[in-house]
Amino acid sequence: MTTLTSTPRADGFRMPAEWEPHSQTWMVWPERPDNWRLGGKPAQAAFSAVAKAIAAFEPVTLCVSAGQYENARARLAQDNIRIVEMTTDDAWVRDTGPTFVTDGNGQVRGVDWRFNAWGGLDGGLYANWVRDDQVAGKILEIERCAGYRTEDFILEGGSIHVDGEGTLITTEECLLNRNRNPHLSREEIEGMLRSHLAVDTVIWLPDGLFNDETDGHVDNFCCYVRPGEVLLAWTDDPQNPNYPRCQAAMRVLENARDAKGRQLIVHKMPIPGPLHATAEECAGVDLVAGTQERDPSIRLAGSYVNFLIVNGGIVAPSFDDPKDAEALAILQRLFPERRVVMVPGREILLGGGNIHCITQQQPAPQRR
Repeated sequence: MTTLTSTPRADGFRMPAEWEPHSQTWMVWPERPDNWRLGGKPAQAAFSAVAKAIAAFEPVTLCVSAGQYENARARLAQDNIRIVEMTTDDAWVRDTGPTFVTDGNGQVRGVDWRFNAWGGLDGGLYANWVRDDQVAGKILEIERCAGYRTEDFILEGGSIHVDGEGTLITTEECLLNRNRNPHLSREEIEGMLRSHLAVDTVIWLPDGLFNDETDGHVDNFCCYVRPGEVLLAWTDDPQNPNYPRCQAAMRVLENARDAKGRQLIVHKMPIPGPLHATAEECAGVDLVAGTQERDPSIRLAGSYVNFLIVNGGIVAPSFDDPKDAEALAILQRLFPERRVVMVPGREILLGGGNIHCITQQQPAPQRR
């Protein structure tokens, strides 16, 4: 990978919105036994279903360890899914992969953010993340894309959403957390986002979803559906621990103006559950020092907002929950020009995230 010393913005690059055309989607195969139960077998079935759903709309590249290469190749034997060998620590490519940026001259580059497993030794989710910190660079190498490495700035792709027109949404709970960039002020963090993603306005929601082990990633809580319109996870139940978080987010969104001066239209998406892992599901996870523990008492941060926009479609999680049908109807109403496909998301949720977290879109080259 050619590592550039300038910034994307200075070079005329920006992060496109997720609904802009993709050349492919990236995924990483789950197998970490201290995060995925039963050696990752149920998760592998779930990831396979997601990969096949995306492959109906656009190509998929799946990164797989040498030991799992044959297994993944056999399970995903179809033309639109490419398998490449890659050593990783876990499977959250939204956070470990590059954030792709494009210019108007048909070039695609990537931002390789530093990664510390959602907090390093201060609340991080596993003890060694060296391989995961290499994922973005490896992907850019495979694609022959030049990249920008932020050696002194930690960011995960799931902690940001952009509208492609100069506005970014994030949460204070994550980006201002002392375990990410304690040496930087809010203004300095905004400066990094502006220079690396070419955004002008940053909208700060106070918190993400309750018990989200990523420290409140915005992609599990609030996302753009088009410029000027967002979809917010929502509950009307004052007893739900998410209630104050939703109220606080709504206050910010109602008073915000985006980079184009628009007031945001806010759509609501019900929160499923409450969802909990069973004792049996938790017992299937290996116990390793430094790794996030799994316990049936912990409310899972399930969210229908954790979907991926693909070429001509939406791939969203279902939870075998009474609200599944309502979530599908909302997505179909908000994206009338796309086909909405729901894929079972519980097994991915047990590992700590969902469909958006396990995917990273690569935008197609754009020419003005």
